[in-house]
Amino acid sequence: MNNLVAVTGSTGALGGSTARLLSADGLPLRLPVRDLGRAPALPEATAVQCSYADRPAAVTALEGVHTLFMVSAGEAEDRVDQHLTFVDAAREAGVQHVVYTSFFGAAPDATFTLGRDHWATEEYLRNSGMAYTFLRNNLYLDVLQYFADDAGVIRGPAGTGRLAAVARDDVAQVAAVILRDPAAHEGKTYELTGPDSLTLTEDAAIITAETGRDVSYQAESVEEAYASRQHFGVPGWQLDAWVSTYTAIAEGGLSRVTPTVQDLTGRPARDLASVLHPGR
Repeated sequence: MNNLVAVTGSTGALGGSTARLLSADGLPLRLPVRDLGRAPALPEATAVQCSYADRPAAVTALEGVHTLFMVSAGEAEDRVDQHLTFVDAAREAGVQHVVYTSFFGAAPDATFTLGRDHWATEEYLRNSGMAYTFLRNNLYLDVLQYFADDAGVIRGPAGTGRLAAVARDDVAQVAAVILRDPAAHEGKTYELTGPDSLTLTEDAAIITAETGRDVSYQAESVEEAYASRQHFGVPGWQLDAWVSTYTAIAEGGLSRVTPTVQDLTGRPARDLASVLHPGR
């Protein structure tokens, strides 16, 4: 039986954690990476060079793979095109099952603009002829402290909306469970959150208490949010993504807590304090 698993993004946090978990189980792995020099050296793992946008290289990299863990590409204006090219390559290479990291509330009209990219990728996978599983991850707890600017202020139009952010390691643990037995999860969509639904004011207070850095939340209007980010000189789609992160929180679309992490891994989801102090 072919149980070869390809894990993309192994040079990053999520893909790297997932690859290490599977390698520790002794599963044979293929690690498609853009830079072979950055590929992790893991038992039973072979690194191959390709990018999502290079279909011929991706086909070669995925030949013989049964299950593909497809970590969504970095934010880019052409991200959907990259994803669709890679899905086509996977199908051509004979991949049987794709596990894709999507976003909580992905929809064609999602308030968070990048959620629309994830929906487009999901739809393409649904019609690809390959089996699929979607991990709809909420925002990552791991990055919340970096929302604060140099003055320690998290600024944005989130109002008093609540956020059920998830630990990145919990997503990796869930992914590993699925990739060990993909057939049991075929056609499933899993929504992954942390155990708490908190306002950014509450998150800021936890960050302050746990790190010693004075962090606070300051609400902006949508107009103020665009104006305060203009100096970064990024294109319009990127500004839309940054600002809509907060408006998605404000409307309540990221507030719902799910039991999925515990259901699939057998242990409670991590909260913000435990993410800030992982050894505790």
